[in-house]
Amino acid sequence: MKVAIVGAGKLGTNIAKALLDGGHAVTVVDTNESRLQKINSQLDVMTVNLNAKEISSLKSMGISSFDFLITTTKSDETNILISAFAKKLGCDKVIARVRDPEHMQQLEFIKENFGIDHIVNPDLGITVEIYKYLAEKYTLSNGIFSSGKISLLEFHVRRYPQLAGISIPEFPKILPNMLVVGISRNGKVIIPHGNDVITEDDLLYVVGEKDNIAALDRKVHEKGKYTDLQKVMIMGGGKTGFYLAKMLSEFGAAVKIVEKDVDRCHYLSTHLSSDVMILRGSATNIPLLEEENLDSMDAVVTATGFDEENLLLALMAKQKGIEDVIAKVSRSNYSDIISSLGIDVVLNPQDISTSTIVRLVSGSKKILSSQLIQGQAEIMEVIASASMDFVGVPLKTLDLPDSVIIAAIHRGSDVIIPTGDTVILENDRVIMLSLISDISSTEKLLKDKGLKRFFSRNR
Repeated sequence: MKVAIVGAGKLGTNIAKALLDGGHAVTVVDTNESRLQKINSQLDVMTVNLNAKEISSLKSMGISSFDFLITTTKSDETNILISAFAKKLGCDKVIARVRDPEHMQQLEFIKENFGIDHIVNPDLGITVEIYKYLAEKYTLSNGIFSSGKISLLEFHVRRYPQLAGISIPEFPKILPNMLVVGISRNGKVIIPHGNDVITEDDLLYVVGEKDNIAALDRKVHEKGKYTDLQKVMIMGGGKTGFYLAKMLSEFGAAVKIVEKDVDRCHYLSTHLSSDVMILRGSATNIPLLEEENLDSMDAVVTATGFDEENLLLALMAKQKGIEDVIAKVSRSNYSDIISSLGIDVVLNPQDISTSTIVRLVSGSKKILSSQLIQGQAEIMEVIASASMDFVGVPLKTLDLPDSVIIAAIHRGSDVIIPTGDTVILENDRVIMLSLISDISSTEKLLKDKGLKRFFSRNR
């Protein structure tokens, strides 16, 4: 695919890297020359220093020859306008980043009248994942892929205590014909490897044949755990806090938002239902939080505009004994310290948006289905083509990245739980789990080397 990205910020750079590793031809457009120089020094992409709001600029770069244009500037209106211009000038598909709640209320009108194919909202994307965790607890026992024979189940080790203390290679001795593909531990989803040992506090993601998983589900299913959420405190009343409060209030939870900006408090109070309590004050004001019964909350979500503050507040909430604590963190360089803090879930809106956009560009030619796991990993079903790196050789000979695991293979009527000696064949349906924080490695693995990297769209 030939892809243009308007905006050389953090999201634009992440998308460019992932698409480049997937074999796409990427052009990055920005008015800031220093940003383009920086991205040029990091990635093998074409950069164009121009104002994409000018029709003449879009024409000069040959926008009609592009398969996709993705707008990621800070301005919703700029993203919408550039996308509309590009579509009108002949770009095949356009994707716009749009964040404001006002635009979300008229989403279909915007898409239809401006010719935008897809709208991606990072704040809404992370909110959906937080909501799924709090309200639905990521129950995936019915997560049957399109092959119809392979299922994924999530459960706490405490529901199957025999697993505590065993290593990953020992797992099949207790649960044969199944594979641990992911472990949620101290706020992070990790891909398990041979040296990893399952602990009693772990949350496991297990893949297997549908009937085997159904039988396991009957043993580990926790009845009534989905109706416990009653009181939630959200620290930070920005877009994420707004979307989440609206969803949780409609779910039936009592929600409190702590926000220090008086104008933002007024906005929240006039745009959310009266069931949501708006508290004006700093989320770092511990006496205020204690006065508002922080200790009695079922869940706390830290979603201020500062990563450091979110992590600190989440740690404080966890020390208060809150059952579910979720932190919004946009910087990937904090990932190494997160697992030591004991926070339940840490989500990165940049990773979630990058994954969403990359899947939209990749389409359905090689990925039949995909689903996010705790907003940190992706389980997907892929059709194996002859020119993919992992086809035709034993898995143990592959230099698979640590962020990827081959979970299961559907071949004809057979379900194969792979070992190191397993060989994937052309047209196999392959179930794999990967961390979205390293989506570039996944795209590199899935790249079809039989296709030319640079080409123009047939018109």
